[in-house]
Amino acid sequence: MLMPILQIHSEDMPAYAIVCGDPARAEKISRKLEQAKELAFSREYRTFVGLYEGVQMAVVSHGVGSPGAAVCFEELIRAGVTTLIRVGTAGSYTADYPAGSVIVSTAAVRSDGLTRQLVPDSFPAVADIGVTQALIEAAREQESADAATFAGKVGVGITVTLDAFFAGVEEIPHRKYKQAGALGAEMEIAALYIVSTLRGARAGAIVAIDGFADSDLAAEYDPHTDAVGQAVEHEINAALRALAVLARQDQA
Repeated sequence: MLMPILQIHSEDMPAYAIVCGDPARAEKISRKLEQAKELAFSREYRTFVGLYEGVQMAVVSHGVGSPGAAVCFEELIRAGVTTLIRVGTAGSYTADYPAGSVIVSTAAVRSDGLTRQLVPDSFPAVADIGVTQALIEAAREQESADAATFAGKVGVGITVTLDAFFAGVEEIPHRKYKQAGALGAEMEIAALYIVSTLRGARAGAIVAIDGFADSDLAAEYDPHTDAVGQAVEHEINAALRALAVLARQDQA
């Protein structure tokens, strides 16, 4: 069956997928797969399949923002994907996790518009506990493997999903989120968790910190530093390892 937006066929899709915003990042991740093959590049959605540690998996880009990303998640699940891990970037709310750090998202504050059209406001956006645990273990194991290049910290906690990247006349309540214990902000995780919950899939997310979202910690935004690049590499390796571990557990 053809997925009309992603332009992929369900018979070509494995049960496991890494999703990310940037089509170029999807291509970068695919280079870590054996027998990698590009299936489609439609709009912002670029799809690769290949093997990692003997596990067949996909790498798919979803673009920026929850509405477009949700289209990707919906069609991947309809095509047979049962486990999704988002690899992305986020702005930090705390000096404890500066640029170059990595956060495993256990749940997401739904400050986006998309999920309000799918579930009631009181319904939580929560990661799958098994996927989250696999990501935490892989990220921490990867710290030793990447010790020579990864200088950041690995955190675990709640993230915030927003629609606005740049500020407008309305104030985004970053300080309240920070006071409540959220670690950082990004733009797609809530959509991933809600769509996966609704459609019976499992999902998790890991994000590299590329700057501060909290104005009290404001600094010049530069997501292209070596530290951020190393954090992105770290999260990619952790996500691939976690997905492979989950696949082997499922097969046991």
